[in-house]
Amino acid sequence: MIQTAIEAALEAGRFLKMSVGKFKHVERKEGQETNLVTEIDKKSEEIIITKIKKRYPHHDFLAEESGSHDIQSEYRWIIDPLDGTLNFTHGFPIFSVSLALEVKGEIVLGVVYDPNWDELYSAEKGRGALLNNKPIHVSNTGKLIESLLVTGFPYSIKSNPDNAIQHFNNFLMEAQGIRRLGSAALDLCYVAAGRFDGFWEVDLHPWDMAGGVLILEEAGGKYTDFRGFPTTIYNKQLLVSNGVIHDRMIEVLKKG
Repeated sequence: MIQTAIEAALEAGRFLKMSVGKFKHVERKEGQETNLVTEIDKKSEEIIITKIKKRYPHHDFLAEESGSHDIQSEYRWIIDPLDGTLNFTHGFPIFSVSLALEVKGEIVLGVVYDPNWDELYSAEKGRGALLNNKPIHVSNTGKLIESLLVTGFPYSIKSNPDNAIQHFNNFLMEAQGIRRLGSAALDLCYVAAGRFDGFWEVDLHPWDMAGGVLILEEAGGKYTDFRGFPTTIYNKQLLVSNGVIHDRMIEVLKKG
């Protein structure tokens, strides 16, 4: 199944890369002016689902564009066919394809592919995390002031949900630096690879994080809700780190 996921991610990612600047229609999702979808998102999702269905016709899907297929299978593929659509529409080369397989409610494999850098992140439960088939591990940075963090802003940022703006301002005062890439899947993988030391976001969907969360965990990272309690991909708030700075990040979030 991991090989199927990898093949699907690679095929979809290569399609995305060759489609930059070639989309014809941009739609805005209902009530969200900055939440975009193009025919490229939809075609990428079709590529992935078609590939998986050929081998596993009785598996279920939860995909960003087509929603839940509701087949009532114990196996469910969670798919983000283009994580970073806004970047894609501007020709900004930070976007990815994210896949995960959930079995009986547990994520057992995750794949995230960055077609611009040709970086393939993958993990199977209990078998570690890989970047282009080489093991990766989170950083060992021990102080928040020495940490490079990453975050994202929700499409509803103007209403400041869950004090998103205050959290950002508070971390600016406590961390060495903060970045905002625009692809949550890559944010998670970059923490897994030790490029970032921590990541938080107030409003995510399951497909934004399903693949990346497993890769992060298998690379030795930690993920919880903002209070430090165990969480799942169905909770919109997400806090991840190398584990060492996790408690300090929670302290900063409590200020918000």
